[in-house]
Amino acid sequence: MKLILLGAPGAGKGTVAKLLTKMDGSVQISTGDILRAAVAAGTELGKKAEAAMKAGDLVSDDLIMGIMGERLKEDDCKAGYLLDGFPRTIPQAEALKVLLANMGEELDCVVNIDVPREVILDRLTTRRTCSDCGEIYNVKSNPPKEEGKCDKCGGPVVQRDDETEEAISNRLDVYNEKTAPLAGFYENEGMLLTVDATSSDAVIDAIKAKLAS
Repeated sequence: MKLILLGAPGAGKGTVAKLLTKMDGSVQISTGDILRAAVAAGTELGKKAEAAMKAGDLVSDDLIMGIMGERLKEDDCKAGYLLDGFPRTIPQAEALKVLLANMGEELDCVVNIDVPREVILDRLTTRRTCSDCGEIYNVKSNPPKEEGKCDKCGGPVVQRDDETEEAISNRLDVYNEKTAPLAGFYENEGMLLTVDATSSDAVIDAIKAKLAS
């Protein structure tokens, strides 16, 4: 399957992507991972991206599309792919449409995971992360056995700076302004599946039903 996953920070895109890739062997592709891989590989595009990232600039659409074009031609994409966190803007969505047409491919659908703002705020402000190994906890639903200490490695479990209520509200506002219009774009293309769900299983079931129809 070839899907795009849309959804605000904390909507559960990562969890859904992991479950979907297990189902059919497709690969999860996130822009951040691609950029890091291109930089690590030292490709021409990677070097340009690294220069922009070091300067604190956003990587340009042209660069992102170039790197994405290279990534989608790799062998592991033959079984399908899930695009997570890309495209972020309508110009990127339009460029992706051209890229896929040139490759002779098309998307199966675009899944918009719609989770109420208060649920996301609650989910992210109660999230805690081990600063050593990255294991994720939740003070309500999945706290570490010993408060402030990671079950896996014993490292300190902390609240990330970008997961305070103020930071999350800001991230949601940016998402609503910049990325949420993509839902309208893909609805016009006849590809949008919006799932109002707070459980990953419900999202997976809706996607399976859509692809089977």
